[in-house]
Amino acid sequence: GGVAAPEIPFRARAQGPRARSLRRKQDPIDAILRQVPFPSRPGHQRVRGSAVQVRQLRPVNGWGWWLLAALVLLAWSMWWTAVRLDRLHARFDGSRAALDAQLVRRSAVALELGTSGLLDPASSVLLAEAAHEAREAEPADRELAESNLSRALRAALDEPGQRAELDRALGGSELLADLDAACRRVIMARRFHNDAARATQGLRRTRRVRYLRLAGRAPRPEPFEMDDAPPESLARAL
Repeated sequence: GGVAAPEIPFRARAQGPRARSLRRKQDPIDAILRQVPFPSRPGHQRVRGSAVQVRQLRPVNGWGWWLLAALVLLAWSMWWTAVRLDRLHARFDGSRAALDAQLVRRSAVALELGTSGLLDPASSVLLAEAAHEAREAEPADRELAESNLSRALRAALDEPGQRAELDRALGGSELLADLDAACRRVIMARRFHNDAARATQGLRRTRRVRYLRLAGRAPRPEPFEMDDAPPESLARAL
């Protein structure tokens, strides 16, 4: 029999030149990548023959923190302005509802006085018509109608001795007391309403509200301009 060839250890075979050549043939992609020159630039690392970009996070400098703080402060200011404007609109709506209620109350008492028969016929007709027009007036004509009612009340009650006659008449003192209270409440409600309207208008005229349209489609609040001066005979109680 022939002589058997000596056995080459596995580690020796794996490290031989032929083994390395076979591994290169089995992995052609790795061989191609090894032949491609990659420029060495800052921020790159070579990993198995390829260039991998390593992004480094830069720390935020002092100007960045100031800019972030300014943006947060600006956002908070816009939010607070919008909240304040919404509250002013709600206050205006509430004051207008209160004013309407007091105006209706005053016209009701005036109509009751005009139809009570305690006044002379001319004053009764004048006061009843003015009270009816004030109650049935359209929103655009409401201010004029309420002013006419105030003038009718002064014309009917400012005659000499008229207040004393009404006080002596049956039920006259109660009507005058109700009219006193109604006129007083109308004056107070209108002042509160006009204050709310001016405050809302002042905020809506600012640049931030106009440029950012924070008011949206909400109607512009307007003060209620009318002649609310009570008769001189009632003014002493106001």
